[in-house]
Amino acid sequence: MNPELIEKVTKLIVEKLQTQNGTGSSHSHASAEPKTAVKFWNHTSAASVSDFQAAAEPSGLAEKTAGNELITFGSYSERRQADSKKRIVKEQTKDIVHPSSGIENPYDPEGLKELISKTPARIGIGRAGLRPKTETWLKFRFDHAAAVDAVYGTVNEELLNRLDLFKVSTMVSDKEVYIRRPDYGRKLSEEAKQMISEKCPKEPAVQIIISDGLSSSAVEENVEDVYLSLQQSLKSLGIDTGIPFYIEKGRVAVMDDVGELLQPKVIVLLIGERPGLVSAESLSAYLCYMPRKGTIEADRMVISNIHKGGIPPVEAGAYIGTVVQKILKYEASGVSLVQKES
Repeated sequence: MNPELIEKVTKLIVEKLQTQNGTGSSHSHASAEPKTAVKFWNHTSAASVSDFQAAAEPSGLAEKTAGNELITFGSYSERRQADSKKRIVKEQTKDIVHPSSGIENPYDPEGLKELISKTPARIGIGRAGLRPKTETWLKFRFDHAAAVDAVYGTVNEELLNRLDLFKVSTMVSDKEVYIRRPDYGRKLSEEAKQMISEKCPKEPAVQIIISDGLSSSAVEENVEDVYLSLQQSLKSLGIDTGIPFYIEKGRVAVMDDVGELLQPKVIVLLIGERPGLVSAESLSAYLCYMPRKGTIEADRMVISNIHKGGIPPVEAGAYIGTVVQKILKYEASGVSLVQKES
């Protein structure tokens, strides 16, 4: 487009606006030089670069007015003051980010803080628009990866050797089959049955078995402390134990097969729990009085959430020993134990 035409039309519009705004004003006010202005530059004239640079400076904005048409549009200093005020107000009214959460400007900060202190669950994480915040999303991805690693991982042989545990397996050899067919993880392989029969004495008071279950990480992180504490607890209570061993890719009901083979009074199974997005290292202790094929789930009892963020492993081992003592006293476990106690 023609720059001269654009400039001419713009000046006409500005003049008309100034005339309308000046209606009803006193002559002295109308004739007064505007305090603040924005300059219209004559793009078609040979204005020097130095004039342009000088006029562009904030201090020279109102001084370079001779021979040019001006329109009041707010001075630089006024704009600076307004921007400063806005910035101060913004800082004062800035959304409060709760120190323990990602929620901005929570309605009840103290109530939210109390809730967060009572659970490791993802509450009060806040959002960025419709999506989780970057830090929250990355933490979620990290925890999910840890859960997958826990399921597909294997227990270090060094740990088994340190605890003097021999290893047997269930009817499952592949992890994918183990996940799809839980029933295979509930049955010992024929080789496992033979090895257990050869190495373990029959009819002990307590038989301790360990399995990775759905979290090898849980076994590696917690089982040593739980196992040693449990052994010490049973020893102090005068309860004899059989030879413990490790079952790879086992499920909870595999204790029924062990019960058929060794016929102990109580079986304690330390097994990795299904990992979650809060912890992938949680261990459970399942206990059952004289488990056999056909044992119902109501006859089993469990002490779960054994990890550094839940029940401390050493404390859990000592507590399991007292529960075993109670099971032997009442000759029952699960719902039957509760009924006999009451």
